[in-house]
Amino acid sequence: MQVEEFLEGSARRFPDKIALVCDGQRWTYRQIDERANALAHAMIDAGVRRSDRVAVYLDNSADAVVSVFAALKAGGVFLVVNPSVKPEKLAYILNNCRATCLVTDARKVQTLQDLWPDTPHLASVFVAGGSGVDAPGKHTVSFDALPGAATAPPRKQCIDVDLAALIYTSGSTGRPKGVMLTHLNIVSAATSITTYLENTPDDIVLNVLPLSFDYGLYQVLMTFKIGGTLVLEKSIGYPYALMETLRREHVTGFPIVPTIAAVLLQLNLKTQDFPSLRYITNTAAVLPTEKIRQLREAFPTATIYSMYGLTECKRVSYLPPDQIDVRPTSVGRGMPNEEVYIIDDRGARVGPGVVGELVVRGSNVMKGYWELPDETSRVLKPGPLPGEMVLHTGDLFRTDDEGYLYFVGRKDDIIKTRGEKVSPREVEEVLHRLDGVAEAAVVGVPHEVLGQAIKAVLRLHPGIVLTRHDVMRHCAANLEDFMVPQVVEFRDVLPQTTTGKISKRELSAPAGVDA
Repeated sequence: MQVEEFLEGSARRFPDKIALVCDGQRWTYRQIDERANALAHAMIDAGVRRSDRVAVYLDNSADAVVSVFAALKAGGVFLVVNPSVKPEKLAYILNNCRATCLVTDARKVQTLQDLWPDTPHLASVFVAGGSGVDAPGKHTVSFDALPGAATAPPRKQCIDVDLAALIYTSGSTGRPKGVMLTHLNIVSAATSITTYLENTPDDIVLNVLPLSFDYGLYQVLMTFKIGGTLVLEKSIGYPYALMETLRREHVTGFPIVPTIAAVLLQLNLKTQDFPSLRYITNTAAVLPTEKIRQLREAFPTATIYSMYGLTECKRVSYLPPDQIDVRPTSVGRGMPNEEVYIIDDRGARVGPGVVGELVVRGSNVMKGYWELPDETSRVLKPGPLPGEMVLHTGDLFRTDDEGYLYFVGRKDDIIKTRGEKVSPREVEEVLHRLDGVAEAAVVGVPHEVLGQAIKAVLRLHPGIVLTRHDVMRHCAANLEDFMVPQVVEFRDVLPQTTTGKISKRELSAPAGVDA
């Protein structure tokens, strides 16, 4: 099975059913499918071939959803790029995967003029939301030029072991790395998750998470797989309006991260009623027990699913709802059609209560990192059966006597904040570009709402004066918003290890986020 069949199958079964609610418009499965077919043919006419990479650089929108499925129908490999990514990083991603096609909007095209000469592999640019704009040196096609009549899908080219998606995530080198996911990977993960969530075509899912985040992306894929309805929002910018949407659209499923939970629980929800809400899911960071209790009070009809996952395999575990009172700090057990276990430093499996590295077996495990064989070999290693590779997550866990998982910590120093992974080195490189900075170190510190807050510790050159606001302004101009440090500290000397490296352990002492 290929991923585009999620849409095609539902379009055959429920052609006139509302598939997507977005920006005040309602799209049926037939309309989404025909629009994706038309765009896929246009991509093929523009030169997109089997396995070519197609980058989608759009806000959460119907055009973004259509573009993902169009890329798949054309036989391509899609990647959704966070719309807040700066041009320099976008150029790196496009060049790294040698994307031949970019889908963006008219406003962004105008701001990317310096990017076109530096992306030699990029042949075509598709522009949503306007016409008359041009990407010099590229074949430019406006969505307005796509045929409006019914269009048959292109001929199938891919099989389930072919790549379907690249999801770029922060790497230890400071450069994003592309997680390679096959059609089989995505179909397997989506099937397992919709199985334990007991999804049906009657489900209506509200998604405020960016589609560049795999948790947000899968809300589209899974909802279309089951033939449900997706209510797609750009963000949680207006919480009370979002709650009205939750009620008005009779939403049954609501995926959140702890940051969203904190925002919602600041609202006065005691007088509001959401009788249709069947479940709330949480991942990206562990939801504090008190937040679980408060959510259950605010949404009494909803079942809370506490989950754990990582991009390299999408999802690892979920806590059955009947266990949330028994073991509220657990992230559950492995999901259907998957095996998880914990090993020590020698690779031997350990028993209950022993802390070790979590390993994942299953068809949901990624193919590897795009053109990074050394990094791939560090996480994909031979498994217990001949010829198989299993995922060494780099995360430390323990289990209880009944096999339920408890997250202990991360083996590397990647910071997980607001549901996003942040490479300290990437932030440090930007800080070092600020005039007057002699040394910079970035660490994650515990934070109840964010999971981790990003803390920057700086040593300035003699005679230089900088303020926290100077640093924040510089970072905001050069980084995505979730990568901007919340804590900025200045020191005369940065602590060092015996080998002369900056001692990040000493810098990671918990600290409050500056106001």
